[in-house]
Amino acid sequence: MDSKLRRMTILSSMAVILLAVLLVFYVNDNRRKPVSDPQQVTPSTEALPEESRGEGQIGNNLSAFLEDEFFFDEEVDPWQENARRAARLSLVVTSVEKDLRIQIVDMTGEPVTGESFFVRLDGIGEYKDLDKDGVIYIGDLAAGEYRVNLLPVEGYFVPENGTRVRVKDKVEYVAIEDISLLIKTEADIDAAVEDTAVADAVSDADKTEIKKLQQLTGKTKAGIDVSKWQGEIDWDKVRNAGVEFAIIRAGYRGSVTGCIVEDPCFESYMKGATASGIPVGVYFFTQAVNEMEAVEEASAVIELIKEYKIEYPIFIDTEGAGGNGRADGLDPETRTLVCDAFCRTIENAGYEAGVYGSRNWYNNMLYADRLEKYFIWLAEYRSAPLYQGYYQMWQYSSKGSVDGINGNVDLNIYYY
Repeated sequence: MDSKLRRMTILSSMAVILLAVLLVFYVNDNRRKPVSDPQQVTPSTEALPEESRGEGQIGNNLSAFLEDEFFFDEEVDPWQENARRAARLSLVVTSVEKDLRIQIVDMTGEPVTGESFFVRLDGIGEYKDLDKDGVIYIGDLAAGEYRVNLLPVEGYFVPENGTRVRVKDKVEYVAIEDISLLIKTEADIDAAVEDTAVADAVSDADKTEIKKLQQLTGKTKAGIDVSKWQGEIDWDKVRNAGVEFAIIRAGYRGSVTGCIVEDPCFESYMKGATASGIPVGVYFFTQAVNEMEAVEEASAVIELIKEYKIEYPIFIDTEGAGGNGRADGLDPETRTLVCDAFCRTIENAGYEAGVYGSRNWYNNMLYADRLEKYFIWLAEYRSAPLYQGYYQMWQYSSKGSVDGINGNVDLNIYYY
């Protein structure tokens, strides 16, 4: 290519580039100028119909969403929301026999205390939570369907439509749902007043009481029973001392108020014994005055043991409470019905049930022959029991000594 042709090519290319630059400049300059033709004005938010708002960008106005009252959700204060939820109440209602137990609970399922709640039972009347414990008990009701309404309380949200319930005609010996709401800890009560069981067998003991762990030949096993009174226990030492089983107190019913209380050492004892390879059973000190309360006690035990492996029976411990206990004055017929109701409820839940009592208690305070279908645990502190009835386990001492436990402990022999 000669020099003249090369120069013409270069100049042509430069002209094309310059023309392109000028065209770009012209287009951008027109975009920056205001539009004079009203037909071409971009609609503002005011020109849009109401239903078209809140769907994103409006024309070329990139900040239009700020003018949209529907764009942002209403801000929720988490503290206010939590308070609103905590103040929302509901009812848990159960019936054992011709009665209703109404529990007022919050959104977490905990009883609400400190308020004088009122409920209305359709066709019957209104009832008040007199002791402000979040529980209203109504007895002597005819069996049938009822509606329960919690009346308005300042500061709370109550159910609008009430709760429909069925009052049972007869005890069904079935574990009560939501019984956990009735189980208290010793922090909730005066334990010195409520936990007052008195071992009747102590007054009948003689000087032949054996205070060492007995490991007999034949079909027997050596064991202990424990409650909070034993304090801290070294379960490995207990096992190495020859203990082959342990019956652990799950709790008790208060001698005065009748509240159901978990033994403060129950959980640690259950975990400690099972971790050391010691099979366990459970007992509950009763102060039930009727079958309904016995079903409650059994239900509480079933609730407390549901996480554990139970290899020995679950016993109702029937003995005195110092003469002033709420169940001390029961006649033998009523006390026998209480024990039977407890055991039937336990068995219906799939566990083996039993009755604990002293020789005097079996002979004079119970109709023992009606309870022999259950596991009988006899308390009699002498070298050989005088009791003539049938039994499968014998508590032969309340003053035993076992390595791993400071102080006295009850000693037992299980016959199998």
